[in-house]
Amino acid sequence: MFDSDDLEEIRAGQEEWEREQVDPVLERFGERRETFTTDTGGQTVDRLYTPADVADLEYEEDLGFPGEKPYTRGVYSTGYRGRLWTMRQYAGFSTPEDTNERFHYLLDQGQTGLSMAFDLPTQMGYDSDAAMAAGEVGKAGVAIDSLADMETVFDGIPLDEVSTSMTINAPASVLLAMYIAVGDRQGVDRSELRGTIQNDLLKEYIARNTYIYPPEPSMRIITDIFEFCAEEVPNFNTISISGYHIREAGATAAQELAFTLGDGIEYVEAAIDAGLDVDEFAPQLSFFFNGHNNIFEEVAKFRAARRMWHDIMDERFDAANPKSKQLKFHTQTAGSMLTAQQIENNVVRVAYQALAAVLGGTQSLHTNGKDEALALPTEKSVRTALRTQQILAHESGAADTVDPLAGSYYVESLTDEVEAEAYEILEEVDDRGGMLPAVESQWVKRQIQDTAFDRQREIEEKERIIVGVNEFEVDEEPEMDVEEVTEEDERRQIERLESVREARDEEAVEAALGALREAAEGEANLMPSIVDAVKADATVGEICNIMRDVFGEYHPGGAV
Repeated sequence: MFDSDDLEEIRAGQEEWEREQVDPVLERFGERRETFTTDTGGQTVDRLYTPADVADLEYEEDLGFPGEKPYTRGVYSTGYRGRLWTMRQYAGFSTPEDTNERFHYLLDQGQTGLSMAFDLPTQMGYDSDAAMAAGEVGKAGVAIDSLADMETVFDGIPLDEVSTSMTINAPASVLLAMYIAVGDRQGVDRSELRGTIQNDLLKEYIARNTYIYPPEPSMRIITDIFEFCAEEVPNFNTISISGYHIREAGATAAQELAFTLGDGIEYVEAAIDAGLDVDEFAPQLSFFFNGHNNIFEEVAKFRAARRMWHDIMDERFDAANPKSKQLKFHTQTAGSMLTAQQIENNVVRVAYQALAAVLGGTQSLHTNGKDEALALPTEKSVRTALRTQQILAHESGAADTVDPLAGSYYVESLTDEVEAEAYEILEEVDDRGGMLPAVESQWVKRQIQDTAFDRQREIEEKERIIVGVNEFEVDEEPEMDVEEVTEEDERRQIERLESVREARDEEAVEAALGALREAAEGEANLMPSIVDAVKADATVGEICNIMRDVFGEYHPGGAV
């Protein structure tokens, strides 16, 4: 590092440079705008960064080596040199047969992990023939009603050879139980099952709204999953604490970071309060972040996230296992940044967002299809999205060294600034009693809504340029294929559900659902009863309805 005399000399040299070199240029030409900020406006971007901007940086304390605390430079010592990130393409639509076909296609194209999307009825715990499901079956993802559906989705896909991420929250316990049951029937030892369930209910109350139960029983279900998986499915990530949807709702990078880690703190506290040892479940926690357009802000966010989580687990929870302090995360490129206008531009946006995720050290990555602002992605667009990752991995050089932007005066300074702002937000969350009270009072949602409003105003007033939307526009309609889910697809799914009900042993179903009700009314772990229920061919809706009866349903409200 530079000593104080060196830094004073650098500062003096910068002042002289500005007088002699910059001021004449500014006087003659000016700059494009008066103030430059990061993409979300959280940090001012200076004209130049020098060693003086990172004068307080202590290498071992603030950065460390990759694979060593505080993990700013990554949780693995060799980065991507030994193993690339898991390439996942979020997929799932229409019927289980259609999704199975898409999964096989993606694996054949070189995808290295599966990422499963569910339709809205499944996400809300309804069967496909429920009145609430009409018109939505298979639209936003695949319809899963029974274990037979899950078996069809993974037909010909050995679960001991692939990892699967499932974007499911309120009914996560049921879908996880189905996945475990499919593995059991394939003869796969539960310790060999790998993947992630999202299982993040707090962010549903904040940003996404696919909740079922009130917060208290939801937290109980989550901690039951933690406990069950620590014993039965030790290599499966029990939660993906999601900042993605918080950012999609309009949050800044620092808000995304603060509220996501705040949710993580709440889950850890709930598990400890339930009697679990932090080092038994914490290594199975994972995170899910958004990849936005500003490369440097996103890299800083990811690096700050690792350092913050290490310090939180070390200082707040006295975790002893190093794996409990390692923040591992999946990244998805920003759906909210896709535009319906000039959709080819989305390929470029996605590539830059993916680059930021890789430079920031993501463990897995989904790249959006260019057409997702209009409809479900076609095979051609998901192939292009996957090829984007493969080109990044094998042609760009970005994966050849660990944390390649470390030491950049700008990136290190920005990492510190994003971290500092996130901690300020977390302090306010703590003052409000933690994330659960902050969520229930709608305070978190209001913070994000205010940010989203400001961003939209900036776009409308052209303070923020969106290429092809408010500048560089063309007068043309997009010409492209659109993936469609038809009424016939919905009818076929309902007929499949009816055939499952006709063939099953009703006495076994009733017994399994009765045992689940008894567990829910008591204090027993719910997961064994849910696994038994799905193996008896009880449906997603039937299982969730038992818990609706016992726990009730959540209706938003609270202090304003």
